[in-house]
Amino acid sequence: MTDLLDGTSRLILHLGYPTDSFRAPLIYNPYFASIRLKMAVVPMGLKAEDFDAVFSGLFRLTNVHGALITMPHKIRVRDFLAEVSPNVEIAGSCNAVLCRPDGSLLGDMFDGEGFVRAMEEKGEAIAGRSVLILGAGGVGSAIAAAFAAHGVAMIRLHDSNPAMAIALAERIARHYPAVRIETGRADAEGCDIIVNATPLGMSPGDPMPIMVESLPAGAFVGDVVMKGGKTAFLAAAKARGHKIQLGIDMLYAQIPAYLAFFGLPVTDSATLRRISGAT
Repeated sequence: MTDLLDGTSRLILHLGYPTDSFRAPLIYNPYFASIRLKMAVVPMGLKAEDFDAVFSGLFRLTNVHGALITMPHKIRVRDFLAEVSPNVEIAGSCNAVLCRPDGSLLGDMFDGEGFVRAMEEKGEAIAGRSVLILGAGGVGSAIAAAFAAHGVAMIRLHDSNPAMAIALAERIARHYPAVRIETGRADAEGCDIIVNATPLGMSPGDPMPIMVESLPAGAFVGDVVMKGGKTAFLAAAKARGHKIQLGIDMLYAQIPAYLAFFGLPVTDSATLRRISGAT
């Protein structure tokens, strides 16, 4: 890789704090090396209290192509962008920034697109289906936006803070009025896709986000927790015969969308897994 980094190389900054959990450089950089592209994703530890003073200055560097945005900056970054996608408007957060030729910044959000694409890679159709999303925070909002864009018939939203679910429903309705939106119930009845977009499952001993016994037969069950592989919720759902999706699947499936956003050569998630050494 080092022979590809010289004065003509372009950089994608990976901005967040702390950086020890960053996985993107381990996926993007081997891919860039495999196609001999003079590009690198560089992790940069940027604390929340320093964001306003530092962020805009980074894009005055002439070889910065864009940025991957992670916690705790996904919401704050919106105030620095010239234009955002409908996904950002619905999710209320942004995880990708492109520096355009005129220096203006364009923002998009790909967590939800990654979740939907990972389902499609497993042979799952999206249009016309009914979805229960548990958690209306940043990632849950992004997933809801992506499902709406891909033509689901109904989205049921539940959050421990009901106001968050109601606000998300209103944002979706403004962009996708044909989608039926329900809020309030953590009830999987009538839903054939169930998504855990809460933090439950990140720590051993966490309670289930919903009782697996209540999941309709044949429902597809997904989780956004990337740490530790299969969560207890997914393991229990699989044991009952449900098709499942791990959080890490969302990461790999969204990278082709990122690559297209950045105007770079696009590949598929299977190739990215092979090149990065993922199992």
